Amino acid sequence: MGIAERKAREKEELRALILQGARTLFVQKGIEQTTIRNIADSIDYSVGTVYVYFKDKNAILHALHSQGFGELNEKFAVLINVSDPMERLRAMGRVYIQFALENRDMYDLMFTIKAPMMFLADTDQEEWKEGEATFNGLRQTVRECMNAGHFAGHRLEPLTLMIWSLVHGLCSLEISQRIKGVDPAYSTSAVVDAYQEFLRIMEKL
Repeated sequence: MGIAERKAREKEELRALILQGARTLFVQKGIEQTTIRNIADSIDYSVGTVYVYFKDKNAILHALHSQGFGELNEKFAVLINVSDPMERLRAMGRVYIQFALENRDMYDLMFTIKAPMMFLADTDQEEWKEGEATFNGLRQTVRECMNAGHFAGHRLEPLTLMIWSLVHGLCSLEISQRIKGVDPAYSTSAVVDAYQEFLRIMEKL
């Protein structure tokens, strides 16, 4: 390995170390209590070193949120060989819910916390590429369902948004503990049970 290749690898390894340190602190302390200073302290590097790789905390949180989308899309990738688009669509919802409930802090960062979007605004990036890629995967599956004769009379774009919004809403309500607040009979299966009811409705379309 040449000097240039070794330096590039070391640079990428340090960037990954910074993100891992930030992710650990984010889970332990929350976003507000996570600072560039304590990220640097947690990995035994100077604050200046962190700033070499990231201009501010929002940049770090954006990079972490991108990691989250990468992890979610890896989960979806296993469904690519499911030939029946309706079965794939149902499975995508289950995978999405499982990911959200097993990675609650990351899910909040991906879909609720403003920092990643603020980073995009500060860097004049109008596109939310991570969200767009995930949404496109869902839209393609819905399109295939429609081509197979499902959802007659419905429009692709608003139908895709409605499906995502419903599943996202269930996950967000659970993560924010809002379901527990309004349902005395609440149980940890409430989100899965509600999704099953949604699937029963979809089967009639």
